[in-house]
Amino acid sequence: MSIFSILDPAVGLAHNAVAGLAHAVPTAAAIVIFTVCVRLLLHPLARAAARGEKSRARLAPQITEIRRRHGRDPERLQQALAELYRKENASPLAGCLPMVLQLPFFSVMYRLFTHPTAAGAPDDLLHHTLFGVPLGSHVTAAHGPQQLLVFLALYAALAAVAAVSFRRARRTAKTAPTPTPATPHATPHDPTAQVAALAPYLSFGTVLFAALVPLAAGLYLLTTTAWTVTERALLHRATHHPHPSPATTPAATTPATTT
Repeated sequence: MSIFSILDPAVGLAHNAVAGLAHAVPTAAAIVIFTVCVRLLLHPLARAAARGEKSRARLAPQITEIRRRHGRDPERLQQALAELYRKENASPLAGCLPMVLQLPFFSVMYRLFTHPTAAGAPDDLLHHTLFGVPLGSHVTAAHGPQQLLVFLALYAALAAVAAVSFRRARRTAKTAPTPTPATPHATPHDPTAQVAALAPYLSFGTVLFAALVPLAAGLYLLTTTAWTVTERALLHRATHHPHPSPATTPAATTPATTT
């Protein structure tokens, strides 16, 4: 028995909800509508995660300075960071818990659209079609140019959403504070910086993943990723991390010494 079998009761409820919608609209549209409804229910968690990200971004310059000062003394570094979080009523894990709480919902959705059964019964939703292509079929099973075109259109839409996410991630990376040479642990080959530089490219992983799952799951991926990109743009539209100008940097405001 698969460990994901514990999700079967929830998968069964999700299946019934989509099947109910499919009586009024095409099954592909029902998948989109149901995905949007789930994301609406999860929106409060997304707002909480955004507040946590904004809190970390606001404290980033102070954290960088603390690491510059106490980078060679781990114990003092941890004390200073703990004091900062206590003073600002923040947490280094702010925003992580809401993201973790969303995982069970996404797991249910993924299993519903990728597994041939739902709650122990055949998943009849996957036998419905989108422009003549069964929702349970993979791109490798496409028959003829018309069916292949449906998959290619889906991948193109996912790539467009990934490109928007990529550009936003690059802008965020450019405005985020970065370690300076004065920071003891900052090096030209800092693994953290390298991971941060590669992170925006992970947006395109959705396209590759969609090529491995059935059409229904790809449709779900397109809906949920488009929602995520739009939601993050709205929740973070007021976030701004300007770089300090020379007139406001500590070096510029330090009085000149006389000789």
